[in-house]
Amino acid sequence: MVVAAVIVLGAFGYLMYGGLDKNVVFFLTPQELLAKGTEVVDVPVRLGGMVAPGSVKWNAETLDLRFQLSDGVKTVEVHSKGAPPQMFRDGMGVVCEGRFGKDGVFESTNLMIKHSEEYHPPKPGQTPQEMYKAMFETLREDGKS
Repeated sequence: MVVAAVIVLGAFGYLMYGGLDKNVVFFLTPQELLAKGTEVVDVPVRLGGMVAPGSVKWNAETLDLRFQLSDGVKTVEVHSKGAPPQMFRDGMGVVCEGRFGKDGVFESTNLMIKHSEEYHPPKPGQTPQEMYKAMFETLREDGKS
């Protein structure tokens, strides 16, 4: 009976740990990435930080996006091809999947926006357009702080 309980608990623990690993987004900060040096060059990694204010350069014709990602200590230049996520802007938390190049530029293949999990239902009588306008004003204010 004890052996069966240990096996069941062990299996449960393994499933929990295995499931957690697939649902948690692990990433390096710019400081951690740069500290690893050539160890992370041309290796798939996730890089997380804040979009440095004033650093976003977007070319809509070529779908070319360049910006700087900072952790407050170090900054890394990021390049991405394709349209950025709709909520992408200065000061936004971002996790980039890609590879760090020998030239010191992180070539991103996927951008994930870190956003608030707070849900705010519409106020009584508020139209969806009014709700979205208020939401974007809040996001704009959050980006300035």
